Amino acid sequence: MNLTITGHHLEITPAIRGYIEEKMGRINRHFDQVIDVSVILTVEKLKHKAEVNLHLRGKDIYVEAIESDMYASIDALTDKLDRQVVKHKEKSGDVHRASGGVKGQSIEIE
Repeated sequence: MNLTITGHHLEITPAIRGYIEEKMGRINRHFDQVIDVSVILTVEKLKHKAEVNLHLRGKDIYVEAIESDMYASIDALTDKLDRQVVKHKEKSGDVHRASGGVKGQSIEIE
């Protein structure tokens, strides 16, 4: 997993970088086919915005969160991203379960 962290009007400190790496590790626990993660942190007056663009095989997931504190926005962002990754994982796995595979198919003999 390639992790890119960018800050607009914000310096990325080692504490913030470590916090983001820890939170993104939670995503890898659920779904290990993550190719690339791009995190953008922005500060505009009193709004702290965190955006992530997650590149999976066959799909890109974009999530953003705006809070009054940067750590709170990162927490909200990872919660939203976690839900979307689990949803994507369940949807991609349903294709095989819906058909039942070879064992679940019935054979009609006439």
